[in-house]
Amino acid sequence: MSLSKYNQKRDFKQTREPKGKIEKSASELIFVVQKHAASHLHYDFRLEMDGVLKSWAVPKGPSMDPEVKRLAMMVEDHPYSYKDFEGTIPEGNYGAGNVIVWDNGTYTSDEKTASDEKKLLSDLAKGHLSFILKGKKLKGEFSLVKLHGKQENAWLLIKKNDKYASEEDILEKNKSVISKRSLEQLVEKSEKLTSKSEEKTTEKKVVKKKSNPKADIAEFLKPMLASVSEKPFDDDEWIFENKYDGYRTIAVINPQQVDLFSRNELSFNANFKPIAEELKQIDHTVVLDGEIVVENDAGRADFQLLQNYMKTGIGNLKYYVFDLLNLDGNLITELSLLERKELLKILFNKYPFSNVSYSEHTVGDGIKQFEKAVKNKTEGIIAKRADSTYTINRRSTNWLKIKTANEEEAIIIGITEPRNSRKYFGALLLGQYDGKKLQYIGKCGSGFTESTLKDLYTKLKPLFTAKSPLDEKIPIRDKIQWVNPKVVCQVKFSEWTQDQHLRHPVYLGIRIDKKAEEVFLSFPKDDSTQLNSDEMAITPENKKEKTENDYDLKVGKTVLHLTNQNKVYFPKDGITKGDIIHYYNEVSELILPYLKDRPESMNRFPNGIDSPSFYQKDVDVDKIPKWLKTKKVFSESNNADIDYLICNNKETLLYMANLGCIEMNPWNSTTKHIQNPDWLVIDLDPAGNDFAPVVTTALVVKEVLDELETECLCKTSGASGLHIYIPLGAKYDYDSIKILGELIAKEVQSRLPDITSIERSIKKRKNKLYIDFLQNRRGQTLAAPYSVRPKPGATVSTPLEWSEVNEKLHPSQFTIKNVLKRFEKKGDLWTPVLSKGADIKKIIHKLEENQNV
Repeated sequence: MSLSKYNQKRDFKQTREPKGKIEKSASELIFVVQKHAASHLHYDFRLEMDGVLKSWAVPKGPSMDPEVKRLAMMVEDHPYSYKDFEGTIPEGNYGAGNVIVWDNGTYTSDEKTASDEKKLLSDLAKGHLSFILKGKKLKGEFSLVKLHGKQENAWLLIKKNDKYASEEDILEKNKSVISKRSLEQLVEKSEKLTSKSEEKTTEKKVVKKKSNPKADIAEFLKPMLASVSEKPFDDDEWIFENKYDGYRTIAVINPQQVDLFSRNELSFNANFKPIAEELKQIDHTVVLDGEIVVENDAGRADFQLLQNYMKTGIGNLKYYVFDLLNLDGNLITELSLLERKELLKILFNKYPFSNVSYSEHTVGDGIKQFEKAVKNKTEGIIAKRADSTYTINRRSTNWLKIKTANEEEAIIIGITEPRNSRKYFGALLLGQYDGKKLQYIGKCGSGFTESTLKDLYTKLKPLFTAKSPLDEKIPIRDKIQWVNPKVVCQVKFSEWTQDQHLRHPVYLGIRIDKKAEEVFLSFPKDDSTQLNSDEMAITPENKKEKTENDYDLKVGKTVLHLTNQNKVYFPKDGITKGDIIHYYNEVSELILPYLKDRPESMNRFPNGIDSPSFYQKDVDVDKIPKWLKTKKVFSESNNADIDYLICNNKETLLYMANLGCIEMNPWNSTTKHIQNPDWLVIDLDPAGNDFAPVVTTALVVKEVLDELETECLCKTSGASGLHIYIPLGAKYDYDSIKILGELIAKEVQSRLPDITSIERSIKKRKNKLYIDFLQNRRGQTLAAPYSVRPKPGATVSTPLEWSEVNEKLHPSQFTIKNVLKRFEKKGDLWTPVLSKGADIKKIIHKLEENQNV
């Protein structure tokens, strides 16, 4: 079964690649490295194990230097007979391009054991494989180390420090160990054959261009943005970095070309030429994310010095890089943050930078890091979830900015007439957007030099307008010259006033990297994010309403202390924390069977859906009530056994809701069969607001599974898509069902190629609906059936009858205000998901038969 993916991807009537079947060496295990010029040049590193070749694509190729760690992406198993394959894979086929056997030989485990292969397979499963290569080019000890994260196929290939270690570039030995020809010679021969064939058919056909394999060209990516948090916190699942007072900068590095961009893709090449010049040292194709600053003599970033540098080119210019988004043509945004930073540090260790620096971080100790920022008078800190992926062009609560001083971005909406000896203008009138409405937030009359006044007046003059951009009249006696709201500036201030104005604002400079429509009102709301508390804080205000707001509820033999029941969780709908707890109290009998014995990943919203949330997996068993059930389960993202909460009864369900868990996110497997999920999930995720393609795709999934004689159930995600579940009865492990999920997704996509995609990269999906089969991995969670979702309206993930999956369906129609009547009428439609389940061997066999027809 391990070669089913290999066979499924290839048409053996068109390619000379060998058809997959299980074979083994007579004695010693073999390895092979093939140089492959497909869409981009890479090296395929293959180790014989269990009758197949376990395979990794290494974009930069192997190295004999222990200091050089190569990214290796694990791909599908290849057949043993692939070890001798050289030649051309024709256009239109998977992996189209030219292949030579760059190196081959035998290998053993680095430990002498009675069963080398058994030890190697065990180490492979653990994600850390050490071995000794006896090749014609590659010799000595190597390791393959898995990067544990959401992109489960990412590894590092590392040379050990032994007598064969060398800084010499082994890739310069570029000829095949079988045919003794280089890849370029193979390409040339292939082109001559192609040319002759094409000349015979028609003179109009263009002869295939000479292949000049390169890594994929890196392109600009809009950066991930942070949400605001008022207070620092300690949490071992978060890392903490310095917050830099400068310009957010994306560096795109391709061969012979370095480009610096603002967050809105304005070119910074001319502004910060020394940084671009220094980055030319990097001999990889990469995309970096960081902040460009100018530091003062004390080593602190100073925004006004940065403004001066833009005019004079004088100052201590620095580029602090905190993330890596693309490496050697591989988009790595799906790796966890710590994995991306590990690769970034490995990359930066190669180069003697002076003005470019890796942004260091600490783990867990946010309060200490914040106190250090206060002491050093820096802007603040950024808190980031250690296991979070990089969400392109989105603001996320996985990143939180916590400021030491009050600074704001503000839109210049007018100027006042100058008084006394001042020239050009007296003060700036400032605004921020509250939704689509522009709101006045005060005037700023300090922080200017005569040069600044002149430069700023010159910049604003073309934007002068007779009409106020505000809907309201403002109480200012000065003569006002209104300005079209296009220019954004940075100001510092002492505090916000009760009427939502800035007190004592001081001008710092223009933000050329920000658009006015991105600057929203940030007047602080009266709430506090207690990220580490097990109960919401009781403030003096809500103590007055304690009889309604806080009360004790007896559930069975347990007394629950419910707090802050009047806190509004859904501002636009007026839905409170108490409303959510009431809903779960009513629906507990329906939801509990799908939570029972499953580790819970708690997504907590202590201040409602418009404020930052945080995930909590590990609970402190010394601080929670003794009646709660927990279970130690190994977490790959934590690389340790942690205590997960187990929700088997109503009192635990309401306890979680009282912690701010609006939604319930159980594992797909129970603690009784932790490696074997009870179901397979196909998650249909639309690209935009059009729900019609979701319905169309869901019905094709049903059609495919009907052909496979396999039961499936459908529910709304409660957000924007649909979830389709296949009952499995905990009979198969995660790896097996992930393969099945991919086969089903590919079959569905092949029937709907114009509206669906199975590409993980958002950019490559080209605005098509995403058929997500990757939810079928150990530790992944989805909202349970009957779970509320943190979306406007308090929508509910609702089981459906297949007759309801039609053009009238939309997830927003099911909310906590109307679903209880539905559930009372229809009962539990989700019961079959816990049945004996499907036979996936028969399903895979039928899929392969269909795809080979």
